[in-house]
Amino acid sequence: MFFHTILLYFSLLVNGQKPRCHIMESPEYLLLSKDGDVTIGGAFSIHSGVTLPPMSFTEKPKSLLCSRFNLRELRFAQAMVFVIEEINRSNSLLPNVSIGYRIYDNCGSRFLSMKASMALMNGQELTAAEACSGQAWVQAIIGESESSPTIVLAKTTGPFHIPVISHAATCECLSSRTEYPSFFRTIASDYYQSRALAYLVKHFGWLWVGTVNSDSDYGNNGMAIFLEAAKEEGICVEYSEKFDRSEPAKLMKVVESIKLGTTKVVIIFVAHIEMNILIEQLILNNVTGLQMIGVEGWITAPNLITPTSYNVLGGSLGFDVGKSNIVGFADYVIKEFWETALPCVLAEGNVSRTQNDCSQYKDLIPFRNYNEDISELRYANNIYNGVYAVVHSLHSLLRCTENQGCEKRQTIQPWQVVESLKKVNFTTKTGEQVWFDSTGATAAKYDVINWQRGPDGEVLFKQVGYYDASLPPGQQLVITAKNIVWAGGQAEMPRSVCSESCPPGTRKAPQKGKPVCCYDCILCAEGEISNTTDSNNCEQCPEEYWSNAERDKCVLKAVEYLSFTEVMGIVLVLFSLFGAALTLFVAILFLLKKDTPIVRANNSELSFLLLFALLLCFLCSLTFIGQPSQWSCMLRHTAFGIIFVLCISCVLGKTIVVLMAFKATLPGSNVMKWFGPPQQRLSVLAFTLIQVLICILWLTISPPFPYKNMKYYKEKIILECDLGSAIGFWAVLGYIGVLAGLCFVLAFLARKLPDNFNEAKFITFSILIFCAVWITFIPAYVSSPGKFTVAVEIFAILASSFGLLFCIFTPKCYIILFKPELNTKKHMMGKVVSKSL
Repeated sequence: MFFHTILLYFSLLVNGQKPRCHIMESPEYLLLSKDGDVTIGGAFSIHSGVTLPPMSFTEKPKSLLCSRFNLRELRFAQAMVFVIEEINRSNSLLPNVSIGYRIYDNCGSRFLSMKASMALMNGQELTAAEACSGQAWVQAIIGESESSPTIVLAKTTGPFHIPVISHAATCECLSSRTEYPSFFRTIASDYYQSRALAYLVKHFGWLWVGTVNSDSDYGNNGMAIFLEAAKEEGICVEYSEKFDRSEPAKLMKVVESIKLGTTKVVIIFVAHIEMNILIEQLILNNVTGLQMIGVEGWITAPNLITPTSYNVLGGSLGFDVGKSNIVGFADYVIKEFWETALPCVLAEGNVSRTQNDCSQYKDLIPFRNYNEDISELRYANNIYNGVYAVVHSLHSLLRCTENQGCEKRQTIQPWQVVESLKKVNFTTKTGEQVWFDSTGATAAKYDVINWQRGPDGEVLFKQVGYYDASLPPGQQLVITAKNIVWAGGQAEMPRSVCSESCPPGTRKAPQKGKPVCCYDCILCAEGEISNTTDSNNCEQCPEEYWSNAERDKCVLKAVEYLSFTEVMGIVLVLFSLFGAALTLFVAILFLLKKDTPIVRANNSELSFLLLFALLLCFLCSLTFIGQPSQWSCMLRHTAFGIIFVLCISCVLGKTIVVLMAFKATLPGSNVMKWFGPPQQRLSVLAFTLIQVLICILWLTISPPFPYKNMKYYKEKIILECDLGSAIGFWAVLGYIGVLAGLCFVLAFLARKLPDNFNEAKFITFSILIFCAVWITFIPAYVSSPGKFTVAVEIFAILASSFGLLFCIFTPKCYIILFKPELNTKKHMMGKVVSKSL
């Protein structure tokens, strides 16, 4: 063919003829056309498929055969013709200029789409009278309805700057002004629709979905945007499949994935042609009960409505543009169109034999008197706006005025129309404002459509909400859920999650090797909570708080201290009061028998002082019970230290009295005058004052204070008295220990001194018990947790006090009460005399 062209070119030069433009292939036959001063082209898929002719390779292949008539695409062509005729009748736009049209049926084929675009640029003539002028036959092209053929159309016409205005091509890829500088559309790109799909799915709480898209620019780009938006919204995808209408194997793989999937929601991003093919296979495989989510490409396509398709698509949700509201269009499609636009149809409806091939209209004629689909027709408004946008730009370029008309002789270049379209801004008769943004698209507004059955069983595309990208976030998507019919005709919304929501008190733990939406619910650890559903992490409670049993709330930790109301506190109080009462009883008894020899022996004054100290020791233990406060903490330790020193000082004084008494019996000894009652009182006072000084230093430098101990237990607070200065505490105990040790040594030395009632041996036993108690107290005190530390200290005080009381005073009380005959001076001294003899 190439050499044939070269030979033809040289033969023309030899014969002295100018070379002319020659179309090597026969042009596509027009479906609808009308001549005018300016012409607008149109390309629609009035048939949805093609059949390849036999390929014998011995002759030139015949033309492709179109099949599967598409009524919606016919309505788009009719809408274009209607708008042009409406403008021609009006004098407001292009008053003295007639508008023609050339509309082609590309039959859903990209190849035929390219041929149609070439025909729109070159016209119908096989050869040009002169050399090619470069002027296209049309000023603009309306079409197409799908993104892939629109891309072919835009790329073919792009180098010649012929504007293409699509009413339904939504692929985001067409937004590139670098690749498609002369492309416009009266619909928003899929960037908004795909993101709106993600918002819709998230709105209903569907976090586990499957996705299917056509293997085309439209499906691949739209699904890529959806998947990105779904990831941002926390939506997981179980499977993501795609197929091409010409690849049955991939189609069957898609059907198998849908059939075996666990998700109840499927996002289908395909055009209506692919959807028709997919639905056929889903019906054959009895795939029903799934919530289908659709896009504008198929959600309102009337050709999908069949007696069996509702079993699959019933309850489907999706986005689509608003319904058409073109006044007079419904009447036009059943009357005027057939009388004026189709040459084959006469007024009485018979098919005439003209020079045109009327066979190409055989699929159209059965719908001559049908217009019931017009009420649900969509996109016709977009075609209406697209044609008006072209006419407004031509009106501006031709400098049209209402009185003088337009400058018809002015030549308009395609690039001028492109630049004029960028500036278009007008309001239609329906009140809709039309303008193009920087990408050549209009504002994103969609209706939310739901497949429902009407009262008579017919399928209805009911609007249940809307999406408007121009509104603030949070207000863009509005849905009336109560009006929705769900998949399978159910009134209750389906759930589609990989894992059920984790309730408050638990956190999500991702399952290994699965999407983030698949997880296990793990109970929060102690001290941690989660107060929201589907929490990813548990939060640590503040230091003084702890988690409740449900792990959904932080509550104040239980404060523990040895109280008067608990069993252990009550027992210790009873023992303390019993010891105090017993001490008081002994003191009263001694007071009543103060003149008897047994009371007078070993300095009765020290005995009464010792009983007073023991009474205070028993009562001192009560200061350790109850809630610690600043004063109680200082009082309990200092009072304990001073009182016990007073007690041990009295015992030490009595021990020294015993030793001095026997020393005084020796001839020439006058030691008692050096340790008489005044010296005894002074020694007790001196020993006690030393402890008082130690306590004053302790309280001055670092006194005890209430302290919330949170180390022993995590779930509760131990309210205790911190020692402040450990040195001060152990100094107090150490001083008591020194006095007790000294007392023990002296009592031990005096235990075998002769006397009928030798008090030294009883003092030895009492101090022995005292020391044993306090020696065992130290490890028990250090190792006991919480309130048991206080209990150990009280026990040590009580045990040592009872030891002193019983060991020193029980023998005397026994004689006073039960052996009064022994309570005589003669008896007290008699044994000494007998022994001396």
